[in-house]
Amino acid sequence: MTGDETPGTAVVTGASSGIGAEYAGQLAARGWDLVLVARRVERLTGLAERLREDTGAAVETMAADLALSADLARVAERVAAEDVTLLVNNAGINGYGPFGEVDPALLTKVLDVNVVAPTVLTRAAVPGMATRGRGAVINVASLLAFAGSLPPGPLPQRAVYAGTKGYMVTFTRTLAAELTGTPLRVQVVCPGLTATEFHLGTGEAPVPGERQRVHDEGGMPAADVVTASLAALAAGEVVCVPGLTDAEAVDRLAAAELDVREGSAASLAERYRTARTG
Repeated sequence: MTGDETPGTAVVTGASSGIGAEYAGQLAARGWDLVLVARRVERLTGLAERLREDTGAAVETMAADLALSADLARVAERVAAEDVTLLVNNAGINGYGPFGEVDPALLTKVLDVNVVAPTVLTRAAVPGMATRGRGAVINVASLLAFAGSLPPGPLPQRAVYAGTKGYMVTFTRTLAAELTGTPLRVQVVCPGLTATEFHLGTGEAPVPGERQRVHDEGGMPAADVVTASLAALAAGEVVCVPGLTDAEAVDRLAAAELDVREGSAASLAERYRTARTG
């Protein structure tokens, strides 16, 4: 975070393992108080106890399934409270599998957790932060947001999951542009493969067990993802890709988008005009 900012209260969703637990640990070590949100009560309780003992942070826990409207409303109410100055929308599930075979109910849950929940929570956070003149939102997406045309193998079968992460990237960038000139900061962090539990299930139910595990594929340590995200937030980067050496690649992406936007012209492109008359 910025060096002249006094820590306040941070709400972290999906905090029971992986990237979310790492955000909790790093923020607590920097003096932040925490509200930790996840489905697994035992995991949350254990993490909260460790952080209180190790850092002295005040830690609240909220057991909630963000796919459930009542739970989401309860968390949104807490996010809107005056003490909250940072929201980390980290909760997410993958629903991986062939699009025509995945249970439609699971795909709906992916949309609810990955799209609806962060949108609702960000909406709950931003007005109060704007009034108080202080606040930030971090949205955790994925490099799969930029992998739309790449076939599965070794990438997962991911049509809906990747679509939700593409939404998070566009939502965050557009909101950041809207908030230009205000004290609020918004970031989307797009990690690649990360060494967490994420690939040990599809999201219908939490990964069982009281201890965190790592899927066999490995990947970047969650600690490095969070370190990059917090450094990027302090530097004012809207899009953070923790493993990207060429930072100008993000600028080139924006330039390519401007080229595509030339398609808003009033006249039909020649190749389509030819097809219509031919």
